Amino acid sequence: MDLDVEGIIHCIKQGDEDGLQIQLQEFNKEYAQCFFFDADEREKRKQKKLEEFKKNKVRDYADSDSDIDEFDQEDRGLILRQNLAVVLVRFIRTEVKCRLLKVALRSLRILSRDKKVLGPLVTDSALVTLAKLAGLTTGDDTDEPNDPDSDFYDNIIVSLAEVKARQGRTDEDEDDADVADLNMECPNFDEDAISNTNSGDLDSISWAGSHRTSINEMHRGGLHYKVLERGRKDRRESKIDGVEEEEEEGESAEEAQRKEAMKVLCNVVYNSTWAQERFSALRLMCGLTERLSSGVSCTSPSSVHFYELRLMFLVTALRPELSNQLRQEGGVSIFTAALESCLGVQWKDQYECVLDPAASPISLEDSQRIIEILKILFTITYSTHRQEPSEEDAALYRHLVAILRLCLMRKCVLPEDTDVLQGHTVNLLSALPLQCLDVLLMVPLTPDCKQCQGVNMDCVHILLMFMERRLDLGEKLKEKLTPILNLLTESCRANRETRSYIRKHILPPLRDVSHRPEEGSTVKNRLVRLMTHLDTDLKHCAADLIFVLCKENVRRFVKYTGYGNAAGLLATRGLLGGQGSYSQAQYSSDSDSDTEEYRQVKDRINPVTGRVEAEQPNPMEGMTEEEKEEEAKRLIMLFSKLSRENIIQPMSVDAEGKLVPMSLTQETKSESENDEEEEEGEMN
Repeated sequence: MDLDVEGIIHCIKQGDEDGLQIQLQEFNKEYAQCFFFDADEREKRKQKKLEEFKKNKVRDYADSDSDIDEFDQEDRGLILRQNLAVVLVRFIRTEVKCRLLKVALRSLRILSRDKKVLGPLVTDSALVTLAKLAGLTTGDDTDEPNDPDSDFYDNIIVSLAEVKARQGRTDEDEDDADVADLNMECPNFDEDAISNTNSGDLDSISWAGSHRTSINEMHRGGLHYKVLERGRKDRRESKIDGVEEEEEEGESAEEAQRKEAMKVLCNVVYNSTWAQERFSALRLMCGLTERLSSGVSCTSPSSVHFYELRLMFLVTALRPELSNQLRQEGGVSIFTAALESCLGVQWKDQYECVLDPAASPISLEDSQRIIEILKILFTITYSTHRQEPSEEDAALYRHLVAILRLCLMRKCVLPEDTDVLQGHTVNLLSALPLQCLDVLLMVPLTPDCKQCQGVNMDCVHILLMFMERRLDLGEKLKEKLTPILNLLTESCRANRETRSYIRKHILPPLRDVSHRPEEGSTVKNRLVRLMTHLDTDLKHCAADLIFVLCKENVRRFVKYTGYGNAAGLLATRGLLGGQGSYSQAQYSSDSDSDTEEYRQVKDRINPVTGRVEAEQPNPMEGMTEEEKEEEAKRLIMLFSKLSRENIIQPMSVDAEGKLVPMSLTQETKSESENDEEEEEGEMN
């Protein structure tokens, strides 16, 4: 679709609101689901032409003049979108009817997905204007006049005309030269089969005028963009492909306008570090915090509330100083109250919420808001995990953990939403001070609950089931698994009942040792496989959990995992010697009794592989003592050669149980002997 920026400008100048609305709606309809605009289509067309060239034996490589034409088409579209953004930012600062303003904001929201069009949207006046339309501020946003500025719009039209004229002249010149070259190289080639154009220097023909220099200076050296991928459709919107979005039931025109402005701000803040900095400098954070604080007590939050939460998450996640500021200003209390309101919490005791088994599942809208609140709470509390909280903070965190227990136990309308909700709950639990998590277990026992040694284990069981589901994932294992593995590890280290319950589930008594510990589909098998994963953090997290379940006892750890799988963690902690302790945790003194099946084959288990191996023939059988000595010398020479050529490096275990190069051990030993000789000489 050709974007008629000149037509839009003429409609604005002439006050033709109906014509302007029709043109903007066409643009919104065309690009409603588009993130890359025509980039995907350009790539498809380029690949199609390349295949045609190869088929006709005209080109046998990817670099073709058709690429230039495709880039030209995208460059022209980019120039038009940049100018449209300039025009619309100016337009929304005038007195605009609410319906038309919503359509213009929707166009800006689509444009704000393009990282190359953000320039006019990240100026202070544009940010303040959008914030005012979103309800974050009531102050004057600009000193610009309300009447359309003819000179401003005329300059845009003139710049577009210059671009067209320059491209037209370039096209004619390049056409003549390229066709002549093609006729000389390939006389029978049909010159109409390919279009030859040249865009020239994009910077010299891009959207010109009084605004361009200031915006380029603003971005120079300090602005970085993230590249958006084509994502799934927002389930909050009732959209049909190719059809304009309808207003939600009961949504006022003002509310729809605020929502569109908030979406534009979310896109701009996500894509531009400059916008993030200005968001802080313009003190828009205060207005956003006030909006969210006032919305806590509302029984039926507006549709804008979700996007206010999304903007708060983006700001606090991308700007750490704003996250700290929000925490110091009572952000934990504000969003704990918001979480409590979304869940409709009823309190049974100080740190116990009423859990009604017959309660209806969490609705789609509430689950979306709860997830955003959990993400915000994570950004403002993640640094408190290793800190010792004050008495007041500890009470606040325990109050929050009691609500998080409800998040773990409740179900959502959609199963995938339940999993996402539990995932963000786990992330937040792993960020809170460990001593405050005891609230998860401080629940009276019921006849149908999971228990261990008189302690309610319902939450622990849900966390175990969540970990099992994450173990089945084939992608993003590190991001999905490390939080739950760390949370379970720390919980086991801090609580004896939790460790005992999880150990029975993951490390039941050994009976069948005919297979390697990593072979099979049990939870233990899958965790042991992760202990040799390529990702260092992930394999250490998996090993830590099993190590803590073994009470950090090296012999027991090797028994359940095999020395080959355990060596990585043992080497990292300096426990290869089989002794020493890495943790100050106090474990109970219960013994790890072996099963009868294990005791019968214990002497035949290979400690490296952790299983009973088939007996192998003795390679030295039938050799004389001289032949054995010659074989030993040959092996020594081979190892020495590999060592000299740095193919292998012989290692040994030092006094601390850590792996060190053998050469260093020998040097240390020699120095020690020399020191002893010198001391003896001085004594004599």
